[in-house]
Amino acid sequence: MTTATTDNAFRLDGLHALVTGGASGIGEATSKELVRAGAFVWIADINLSAAEALATSLGNARAVKMDVTSTESIEAVAAILPQLDILVNNAGIGHVGSVATTSIEDFDKLLNVNVRSVFLVTRGLLSLLLASPSKGCIVNIGSVAGLIGIKQRFAYCTTKGAVLAMTRQLAVEYAKELRVNAICPGTVETPFVEGYLDKYHAHEKEKIREELKARQPMGRLGQPEEVASMVRYLSSREAGFINGSLFTLDGGWTAA
Repeated sequence: MTTATTDNAFRLDGLHALVTGGASGIGEATSKELVRAGAFVWIADINLSAAEALATSLGNARAVKMDVTSTESIEAVAAILPQLDILVNNAGIGHVGSVATTSIEDFDKLLNVNVRSVFLVTRGLLSLLLASPSKGCIVNIGSVAGLIGIKQRFAYCTTKGAVLAMTRQLAVEYAKELRVNAICPGTVETPFVEGYLDKYHAHEKEKIREELKARQPMGRLGQPEEVASMVRYLSSREAGFINGSLFTLDGGWTAA
């Protein structure tokens, strides 16, 4: 394998990437970064209008409506992809509650959106990834919640732990054909986090925001662009020997 020189490092020219939940938050930042690196990006999102607006602004991208919990929706997208070299499984939802307060319905919903979707999307696009001449690459967006216990995050910790287990299994199963890695962000400043604050802490948003910052030793929230940069690196030729690895971007949270 020939590594890139410094003047074309971490380039993804000629590659096609698909980002689930690609129209907002970490997904939006990732779509932008992969286009900047030279990839053609398929912005897959259930919110088609937002995906179309982003694709228009980026140029080297196309929006597709995808419900990651629907095999029919995934198959419809797979049918129009001319090639696929990079898959970013980013779509997901959160939940607050202990084992005692989490309803069965909410638990099942998180399993469906955060775990089953990764299975369905990966399975649905696997043949395209295996056909990639550059060796297909999957980057799963996990969470530090899959590595450590966090109070009042029973269902969320459960689902993100499953994503990390799937990452390792796929990396071993397809070690010669694919590279599969996961990124485990801490708390990142996204609409995802704003939605959590609005839903659960509307009366004390700034207080809770400061607590979220404080639990990360660096004393701030992560930025979506920081996660996107790691996606770009893991998708590049320079990361060719990285497989089955979990990368924390958490301001030192899991090190403390």
